[in-house]
Amino acid sequence: MKFNKWTLGLAAVGVVSLTSAVQADESKISQLDTALSNTTISGYVDVAAQFNPGNGGASSAGPNYNFGAADNSFNLNVVDIAIDKPMDESPWASGYHVELWFGPDAAALGTSQAIGNRTGTGNNTGYNAFDSAAIRQAYITLRTPVGNGIDWKLGIWDTIIGYEGTTSGSNPNYSRSFGYNMEPTTHTGIQGTYKINDVISVTAGVADTSYAGDGSYSAVPNNGLYQPTIMGLVTLTAPDNFGWAKGATLAAGVINTSGNLDDIDTGKGSGATSWYAGVTLPTPVAALKFGAAFDYLNARDIRGNEWDLALYGTYQFNDKTSFNMRAEHMDVLGSFDDALGSSDYDEITATLQYNLWANVLTRLEVRWDHAESGDPYVSHGSNAVDEEPAGTPNSNAFLLAAQAIYTF
Repeated sequence: MKFNKWTLGLAAVGVVSLTSAVQADESKISQLDTALSNTTISGYVDVAAQFNPGNGGASSAGPNYNFGAADNSFNLNVVDIAIDKPMDESPWASGYHVELWFGPDAAALGTSQAIGNRTGTGNNTGYNAFDSAAIRQAYITLRTPVGNGIDWKLGIWDTIIGYEGTTSGSNPNYSRSFGYNMEPTTHTGIQGTYKINDVISVTAGVADTSYAGDGSYSAVPNNGLYQPTIMGLVTLTAPDNFGWAKGATLAAGVINTSGNLDDIDTGKGSGATSWYAGVTLPTPVAALKFGAAFDYLNARDIRGNEWDLALYGTYQFNDKTSFNMRAEHMDVLGSFDDALGSSDYDEITATLQYNLWANVLTRLEVRWDHAESGDPYVSHGSNAVDEEPAGTPNSNAFLLAAQAIYTF
């Protein structure tokens, strides 16, 4: 046991004994071991290469592929580090979750903790730099023994709606859907989840402003105005006696930001409402699964509306290989029509996923985007791979991508 000079000096004059000092140090170590005994550290490193043939994949107004404009480049997307102390099964359990992001995509979270940013378009973009760090999530978990128990989250947490999430590796595809770009990503506030039974669970929450205005979401308060956001989600899960359909889920939720109502006649400052419904469905063929998601955004401040319908399909060839498909149609109305450059968008995405190395997910993806009216996609024309001069309008955009994610 190593003692500091102050402790040795006190022991020399008889003020303390080395035995008591040893016991005190051992007590501190024991308390630290107890506090950290159930703590885990995990995370992942997400990298990708993206090529956008023909028009370079840029969009003057249309929806964005991912977090940032990563066309025709190799990219470190993000490094994720998570520290967890999960709750146990006790009635008054507690825990915490801290998740940090480092890399270009971190600024896209829209949290005030982000440093730096990265150029892009879409609801969760509008940033410009490549050295970023952000708090992805940081919350305390608490359980109160009311009925079956209410599980609480207090702090910064992911949004409760959406078929796709912010963690890319948990999604069926590398690129994100139109619907994902219509939803918020992160909230700061409190939420509670109550499991009524094995079939029904409900989640409700209150958070600071999530709607930034002009049809986009942000976790940062809007111009210093407090515009509370309220949300709710109901999830149904098919029980074991449903046979091949067991585990199927149906979720429906809503998120509303009130706004400050500074101009009722024009709707400016009136906030927004997002509606969501999603379903996952197994089939009698164990390897085949389907899914669907519907998103609707009513941006009252700009009198704009948009909705999106996405269909998903997955075929699991074996424990290492799967093939994932997604098809979408998005309809934009009101002011969104002018802002996005087209009244309707379609996209089809095909992703081959293979796990060759331990802890590594690898993907190859092809995506086609089509604007049914107008030519919102334009060529960068800034390098040799572009086939069209800069600024050439086009109604189509294409994506070829390879992604690798190491999870630890």
